[in-house]
Amino acid sequence: MGAPVDVIVIGFGAAGACAAIEAADAGASVLVLDRFAGGGASALSGGVVYAGGGTEHQRAAGVDDSVDAMYDYLRLEVGDAVSEETLRRFCEGSSDMIGWLEHNGVPFEGSLCPYKTSYPNDDYYLYHSGSETAGGFREIAKPAARGHRVRGPGTSGKLLFARLSVAARRRGVQVLPGTRATELITDATGAIAGVRVRTLRDAPKWVRRTHRLLGRYSAKPGIYVPMVRKTLYRQAERLERRYAREAEFVARNGVVISAGGFIANRPMVREHAPAYRGGLALGTSADDGSGIRLGVAAGGATGFLDRVTAWRFVTPPSAFVRGLIVDGNGGRVIDESRYGAAVGEALILRHDAKGWLLVDEEIVATAKRSARGEAQWFQWLQALYMLRRGRVTGSSLAEVAKRVGMDPAGLQATVDAYNAAAASGAADPAGKPSEYVQALRTPPYSLLDISIKPSLSFPCPMLTLGGLAVDEATGQVRGEDGGLVPGLYAAGRSAVGICSSSYVSGLSLADCVFSGRRAGVSVGRNDDKNENVF
Repeated sequence: MGAPVDVIVIGFGAAGACAAIEAADAGASVLVLDRFAGGGASALSGGVVYAGGGTEHQRAAGVDDSVDAMYDYLRLEVGDAVSEETLRRFCEGSSDMIGWLEHNGVPFEGSLCPYKTSYPNDDYYLYHSGSETAGGFREIAKPAARGHRVRGPGTSGKLLFARLSVAARRRGVQVLPGTRATELITDATGAIAGVRVRTLRDAPKWVRRTHRLLGRYSAKPGIYVPMVRKTLYRQAERLERRYAREAEFVARNGVVISAGGFIANRPMVREHAPAYRGGLALGTSADDGSGIRLGVAAGGATGFLDRVTAWRFVTPPSAFVRGLIVDGNGGRVIDESRYGAAVGEALILRHDAKGWLLVDEEIVATAKRSARGEAQWFQWLQALYMLRRGRVTGSSLAEVAKRVGMDPAGLQATVDAYNAAAASGAADPAGKPSEYVQALRTPPYSLLDISIKPSLSFPCPMLTLGGLAVDEATGQVRGEDGGLVPGLYAAGRSAVGICSSSYVSGLSLADCVFSGRRAGVSVGRNDDKNENVF
């Protein structure tokens, strides 16, 4: 048995690191357990933190934003995932959250991206990361760029986690890698008082090093090649079976579960969200729902397990937002300026996961000129796929429709209505704002296949959004009986949170920081009062 500590954190991603930092700052001794070597899905992410209300970097970029505008927009996205009070608190503390991250070494910058994109290139670190400028949203909430991307090359989630990891360790937080939590331990009163694990702590050095490398490469690049991930993960499991030993750790104050979601657990996804298949599991092999299942075994309730975000972005290049997303009948699917998760959900739940982006030669020519300059390397490869392998052309709408098995009459009617609205200045039939509307009149016409299916060239990343139900003031796990599970907290994608109903870029990481800090403060001070900690 290890030496007792005040707080044990299961999972060392962004949420776990934030929980550990706040618990340590509250005066608690903290032990963090991680299946591999830390980072989780946070380190694989784009490093975007959704924040607004007038942050320092928004002001530096000349972005006019307010807490009310941020709240009004997020109310449309968040739905009933959290209460109005919690969402308001999240928005009001948003600017301070960025300051807290910077205090812990995470760099941001207010260089504003001038074009429509799913993720900016390395020239820009602030952008519209959701549907803020889309129809139906801009009329209710003044649009503002709130996607604060960590300032670093490429997808900068790895830098976000690296800085938080250093900040946690600087505070004396102990981190035990190569350790899988298998059971929560309760005391005589029924409160969570520790964790039973299988750990490689005492394994030979080469075993620990090999296990760490297998975890790293099964996460990325293994994330893009499922067979590589599966092979490396199986090798890691073999090492665990042979060399891991059981151990117990006592937590005097309580335990925080921040072990990610369950996108890597296909049976669990099929059980709770069967429509979401054929996508790319965005996370690590440890995003297998084990943390959520630990909480359930301890009496915890769950929520929103049926919610999965599936990303089908058509930008960059930004020119593509002027095209039309259509289904097999030639009908319009959605306002093309909507966020990629909204596009993905519409395709999966209402159109059998099949869709095409219709563009004309003028849009194609513009896209070819701008794509490379607007894109990260992986976006550039996806744009190439859409313009080459995923593209079918025809000299007329009827011809291109027939080539993909689409209803020609339906496509013609859709384009006629779109072009008529564009010519007259009337509202677009699907609600796309006028600044993104461009009549399609220049043949040849192209249908770019954006269907959601297994594809190395044009994958559809997916991650789960639901988890353990928690008290929104403290992060303590709620029980099936409506009460609270004493000594047990949850954060990040192991918990129901801000983004559990609907996701836009940066909202999950922001929620990891928000919920991780909340749980860390609560368990660190060992205060059972149901009071807001921020």
